[in-house]
Parts: sequence; structure tokens; C-alpha cells
Amino acid sequence: MKLSFTKMHGAGNDFVVLDFTQAKFSLSAEQLRKIADRHLGVGCDQILVVEKPKDPSFDFRYRIFNADGGEVEQCGNGARCFVKFVHARKLSAKRELRVETLGGAIVPRLEDDGEVSVNMGPPAVELPLIQTIQVAKTSVDVTILSMGNPHAVQLVRDVEAAPVKTQGPLLEHHPRFPNRVNAGYMQVLDRHTIRLRVWERGAGETLSCGTGACAAAVSGISRKLIDSPVRVETRGGALTIAWAGGDNAVWLKGPAQTVFEGQIEL
Repeated sequence: MKLSFTKMHGAGNDFVVLDFTQAKFSLSAEQLRKIADRHLGVGCDQILVVEKPKDPSFDFRYRIFNADGGEVEQCGNGARCFVKFVHARKLSAKRELRVETLGGAIVPRLEDDGEVSVNMGPPAVELPLIQTIQVAKTSVDVTILSMGNPHAVQLVRDVEAAPVKTQGPLLEHHPRFPNRVNAGYMQVLDRHTIRLRVWERGAGETLSCGTGACAAAVSGISRKLIDSPVRVETRGGALTIAWAGGDNAVWLKGPAQTVFEGQIEL
């Protein structure tokens, strides 16, 4: 079977985008892993699937699969690519879309400057704000919250020296998180700027993580370390997060680009 795809990225977080608006999605986890394989397939952090909505009040259904083939609830960088893809394919002319995901409704919007803003909905922050977890005999202080998917964000002095690749997998699979977790490492530069690295569950460290950027900004604002709007500097580029606190929605803004299109034999 030959499958057409589009390779895209949002601030270095890269995706393979598939159009299943006219056919039933039936790819297996093994096939998804082959697509995501950087040596034997196309290569990506996540695979994004565009489908017709189940609920007619939505414009599309948006599904996200990690490189390990597992389906997850949300992906902010992917949502921006989703909008660019839908417009490029002429699947919709709307600048603002209402999209259903496993993690709930999102409302991405194509802006005049070519970037995409996404209403990610309100965060769900666990209290107390700072919780201590034992990881490999080390006490780690984290903020635990959901952006439609689970995050554990910790404050570090130097994000480049943070134990992302060693501690990140341990946090991901920690028994405190039965559905695994995305581990964020945040360095505060000033009241409106942070640096961030994220170990994503099922994908490893990525160059950028949209929901991770939202989670870090919410964590920092909640702890009164930073103020909205927040510039989040990742290894793949910068994102802007705005949040007025409380039950207000978190807004994510950043770039989305098409890299190439092609077909893969499955």
C-alpha cells in the first residue's frame, strides 16, 4: 500500500501529516512506527491524522500518534501544522477552526503574519503547586498539570545542563503517572522569557513541544516567577504563550512550515 504524506514542523517539532478525510483510518501501530522511523521510514516526532469530525459542530477531528505508535491526547505544535495543512489542501477556507481531539476541543486560528494561534483551553493544575517526587534516590520538585495531556514541569538553573535524557525517561515512566508524563525543564531568563526542554512520552526529547511550552508558562505564572505573555525559547525556535490565569484559556502562537510531500510504501 502506498500512502501519501506531508512532512511538516512547528519550531523543529516535526510531523508526518496524513489526510484521512475521504477514507477510514486503519493504520496499525507497527505501520505508524515504520512511518516515524528516522532510518527506515519518513521520520518524525508525531504522526498527525486529519479526519472528518464525529460531532458535526466541529470542522475536523485531529488525532496524534507518537513515534512509538501510541495515540495521545494533544499536541500544540502539531495543531498549528494541522491548520496550515488543511488550508494548503483546500479542505477548509476558514481562518479559525473548531477541532475535536482526544484531549478535548481546540480552536486554532491562522493569523495575518502567517503564524498560527491555538486556543488550547484552560489548564488543569494540581495542588499544591510544588510537589516532590523521588526519582532514582533524588528529590525532584515539579508542578503537575494537564494541557489535555499530562505534564510535570521543574525549574532548573541551566536548561542546557538539565538531566533531560537521563531523568526524563524515569519521570515519564514514574509510578506517580499511570498514563506516563511529559517532563519539562524550565529556566527563567526574565519576567517574560523562559528557556525550555521537554522529554515527551513516547517520543523522547523533541526540539520543541507546544503543550510543554503551555505547561511551563502556566507553571511559571502560577508560581509568580513570570508574567504573561511568555516567550518560550526552545532548541527548535520560539513560541509565545498567553494566559490570564484561573479558568482562562491558554493561547499558543508560533510558526508552522511544510518541509516536503511524498509517498511511502507500507
